[in-house]
Amino acid sequence: MNLVKGIAVAAVLSATLAGAAQATTLSDVRDKGFIQCGVSQGVPGFSNPDQAGNWTGIDVDVCRAAAAAVFGDADKVKYTPLSAKERFTALQSGEIDILSRNTTWTLVRDTALGLNFAGVNYYDGQGFMVRKDLGVKSARELAGAAVCVNIGTTTELNMADFFRANNMDYKPVVFEKADEVVAAYDSGRCDVYTTDRSALAAQRLKLKNADAHMVLPETISKEPLGPVVRHGDDQWLDIVKWSLYMMVEAEENGVTQANVDKLKASTKDPIQRRILGLEGDLGKNLGVANDWGYQIIKQVGNYGDVYEKHVGPNTPVGLPRGVNALWKDGGLQYAMPVR
Repeated sequence: MNLVKGIAVAAVLSATLAGAAQATTLSDVRDKGFIQCGVSQGVPGFSNPDQAGNWTGIDVDVCRAAAAAVFGDADKVKYTPLSAKERFTALQSGEIDILSRNTTWTLVRDTALGLNFAGVNYYDGQGFMVRKDLGVKSARELAGAAVCVNIGTTTELNMADFFRANNMDYKPVVFEKADEVVAAYDSGRCDVYTTDRSALAAQRLKLKNADAHMVLPETISKEPLGPVVRHGDDQWLDIVKWSLYMMVEAEENGVTQANVDKLKASTKDPIQRRILGLEGDLGKNLGVANDWGYQIIKQVGNYGDVYEKHVGPNTPVGLPRGVNALWKDGGLQYAMPVR
């Protein structure tokens, strides 16, 4: 097939899929009674199952927020653990309704895969982890290193760019599943483990002796991580996007999981009243109940609640807010106005 014909066929297929998505996503979700959420195969603090199979994490809570908006019940979610290689195909095929799996927003992914990113729920960057006894203090000392990495990720390309830019040789040791990468690094099959810095902090908890390892100081990339939906369904995109913005907007305006009921009964603040569905008809514009914001905050929490619960300084993952602080606190988290 020549290139022009191939592009034309791809365009027709994309348009067909987009039309199908436009007609069916929200109605299909309501018909089956739950949202199918694509998650990682286990990254503590982001999307990780406990021993009973219950999924928790900030990526999980993106899907729970959408369920709270659509159903008034954040628990109406089922989870599909996906490798990095599988994740986009699962979304494109309709196997899942939302991909919320530490996935980096890039131009190619946003334009060439028939997908839309709905926002950023964690701003990150790629780093390197090594054993302390390796004696390495900087990523620029890693010439000749064997580096464990997930296949099918931006991590691979960033790694290649970094070593090439610094005129260093390296040996990639690639695996499909995140736990395979962690196990290979922990067993000594490679000298270095590279992925997003947040994931390094999370996966370090799985190592036999976490204190024997350190994350090097360099951050070599931008990794804006967020939920993804299919092209062609603006209503579904709006629901996922504004559910995420609602959590940030609530934190900006002092509406928390702890005080949401008190504010619902007493607040005179116009922004808080819109958030809680006491004024306006914002739910109607999305195709959901007008108390959708209240349900999200009551059942899931605002962005700060979710962050502190799953990955904050008082959790085992122990990540400071940093660039994920609100914009008014010097960070990048900024909600479009809910009005």
